[in-house]
Amino acid sequence: MGDHAPEAAEVFDLGAFLPYRMAVAAERLSVGMSKRYRDEFGISIAEWRVLVNIADRGAVSVRDIEREVHLEKSKASRAASRLEAGGYVTKAVNAQDRRLVVLQLTEAGEALMAQLARIAMAYQARLDQMLAPEIAPLNRAIDRILSDL
Repeated sequence: MGDHAPEAAEVFDLGAFLPYRMAVAAERLSVGMSKRYRDEFGISIAEWRVLVNIADRGAVSVRDIEREVHLEKSKASRAASRLEAGGYVTKAVNAQDRRLVVLQLTEAGEALMAQLARIAMAYQARLDQMLAPEIAPLNRAIDRILSDL
């Protein structure tokens, strides 16, 4: 313990630690796009995640969204409540499990999602262009991480 210097193998390099790098990269990517939809539509990252999950999967519960995007239940619930107050989603009690609230897009929510989808697709095209030679191997690596871990 005391005075001995760490061996080279004992030195932790945060900048090379993959979970850290992935978290920072994910945050930068998310913030990069969120500025646009926040400025144009007043939508938070949590609200975006709720909206795109409903748009992608149809009627879903807050619990489903929490599991799918690893968004804390309280954040998902608050986002859903804000979206409901804005007229973008409706909430209903699940007929099979009355403990669950089912979220669905309203017509206004569908119209908003159409605009947000265009922003997301343009952002994706920009990333595809920026990462052109690396995008396929990167996607394979991410798929492997998501399926193996």
